[in-house]
Amino acid sequence: ELREDSPRPREEEDGEDDPALGVAGDQVLGPGSLHHQRVLINISGLRFETQLGTLAQFPNTLLGDPAKRLRYFDPLRNEYFFDRNRPSFDGILYYYQSGGRLRRPVNVSLDVFADEIRFYQLGEEAMERFREDEGFIKEEEKPLPRNEFQRQVWLIFEYPESSGSARAIAIVSVLVILISIITFCLETLPEFRDERELLRHPPVPHQPPGPHRGPNGSGAAAPPSGPTVAPLLPRTLADPFFIVETTCVIWFTFELLVRFFACPSKAEFSRNIMNIIDVVAIFPYFITLGTELLVEQQQPGGGGGQNGQQAMSLAILRVIRLVRVFRIFKLSRHSKGLQILGKTLQASMRELGLLIFFLFIGVILFSSAVYFAEADNQETHFSSIPDAFWWAVVTMTTVGYGDMRPVTVGGKIVGSLCAIAGVLTIALPVPVIVSNFNYFYHRETDHEEPAAVKEEQGSQSQGTGSAGGGQRKASWSKGSLCKVAGSLENADGSRRGSCSLEKCNLKAKSNVDLRRSLYALCLDTSRETDL
Repeated sequence: ELREDSPRPREEEDGEDDPALGVAGDQVLGPGSLHHQRVLINISGLRFETQLGTLAQFPNTLLGDPAKRLRYFDPLRNEYFFDRNRPSFDGILYYYQSGGRLRRPVNVSLDVFADEIRFYQLGEEAMERFREDEGFIKEEEKPLPRNEFQRQVWLIFEYPESSGSARAIAIVSVLVILISIITFCLETLPEFRDERELLRHPPVPHQPPGPHRGPNGSGAAAPPSGPTVAPLLPRTLADPFFIVETTCVIWFTFELLVRFFACPSKAEFSRNIMNIIDVVAIFPYFITLGTELLVEQQQPGGGGGQNGQQAMSLAILRVIRLVRVFRIFKLSRHSKGLQILGKTLQASMRELGLLIFFLFIGVILFSSAVYFAEADNQETHFSSIPDAFWWAVVTMTTVGYGDMRPVTVGGKIVGSLCAIAGVLTIALPVPVIVSNFNYFYHRETDHEEPAAVKEEQGSQSQGTGSAGGGQRKASWSKGSLCKVAGSLENADGSRRGSCSLEKCNLKAKSNVDLRRSLYALCLDTSRETDL
C-alpha cells in the first residue's frame, strides 16, 4: 500500500491530516469537519474520548498542539497514551471542555494536581488561577529602587540568591551573628565572670579600727583616702569580649545603614519586623557604652548616695544587655525555615490565643481544686491557690518537675484529671498549626520550582533554535509516520469482512511495514531517544 500510494495534497504531506491526530483513518474529513472529529486519549489504561475542536481551544498546551502531542501517539491502537495520574485527568479534560475553568477532583491532592498542570503545559495563568481558587495567597511583587546603583546594593544586601557577591555578604553576616551569640554566652562563664567581679568590686584596703565619721557627719566608715577605680561595667577597652562585641556591632550598624539608604521605600523599611529586630539587637550596645562613659565621668566625685544609683543603673543595664539575645532572630533573614516558622506563628495567632485561654481556665480550675483537696493535710505543698498555679501549669504541660505534688487521695485524683485535661488542651490546636506550616512550606517550595522550570524551558528553546536546519526534515518525517499509521488503519478498516486468516496476515504485514517505517524515521531524524 505504501508503494502504490497515490500523490496526496500538500496539506496531507505536511503531516496535518487526521491520522496524526488520532482519528480513524477510514474517515474522510471535510474542510470544516476537523474540529468535530473524535480523539482517543488513554491515561494509564483509562480511555477518554473528546473532540479535536475541544483540544484546539488552547493551542499552546500539550494536548492542544498537534506537534507536542504527536510523540505520545500510538499508531497501532490509534490513540494517545499518557502514563499519568488517572483521577487528575478529569480536571484536565474539564479545563478544555469548559473553556479554561480548572477544578481539582476531590480525590486528588494539591501537589499531584499541580504536577499534572505542569505536565500538560496549561500555563502559568492557569496555575495562578488554580492557586487562587485553592486559597493560596498571591505573593506581592517586591519593589526595587529606581537608581541602578541603589538597586545593585539592595540586591546584594537583601537577596542572597541574586548573585555570588550577595551570597558572600550573607555568609559574612551569618558568621558575625554566630560570633556575637557565642561571645554573649561565653562571657557568663565563671572564670570570666570572676575577673569581671574583681574589676567591678576591687578589694577595699584594710582600715585601722576606730570610729570615723563620714562626710555627712554619720558614723559610717569613711572611704579610703586616695583614688579608687571601680567601674560599673565589666568592660574595658582592653577586654577581648568588648573588642569582639564592638566589631560585631560595627558590622551590624554598617549593614543596617547601607540597607536603609538603598531601600526603595523608607517607610516600608521602618515597618518591616526584620529591620526592627536589627535595631533592637544593636541599641543595647550603645546604651551600655554611653552609660559606662557617663559613670566613669561621675566616678571621682562619688559619695554614699552614688552607690545606690550605681546599683540601680547596673540592674537596668543587665536588663538592656539581655536584649542582645534577640540577635539570634537575625538568622531568620538568611533562613527560609525560620521565615516559614514565623509566618506559621503569625497565621496561627488565633489558635495560640485559644490554647493560652484554655490553659488559663485549666490552671484556675485545677489549682483551686487541688488547694481545697489538700487543705486539711499538714504536709501539703499548696499553701494558697496562687501558690498552686505553678503546679497546675507544670502538670497541664506534662512537664512534672516534682517540686510540688499532692499527697492525699483527692489531690492525686485532681492531679490525674489535670494531666489528662492538659494533654487534650494542647493537642486540640496542634493540627491547625501543622496545617498552616504545611501550607507555607508548600507555597515556598512552589515559588522555587517555576524558576527552575523557566530555566529548563530556556535551555530547551536554545537547543531548538540551534537545530533550526533540521526542523523541516523532522516535520516531513512526522508526516510520513502519520501517513503510515493512516494507511494501516485504512487497510484494517477495509478488510473487516474478510476471514480470520486474512486478518492475521494483514496484521503481521502491517506490523512489519510499521517497524520499517519507524526505523527509517529514526535514521532520518536522529531522534531515537524521543521515539
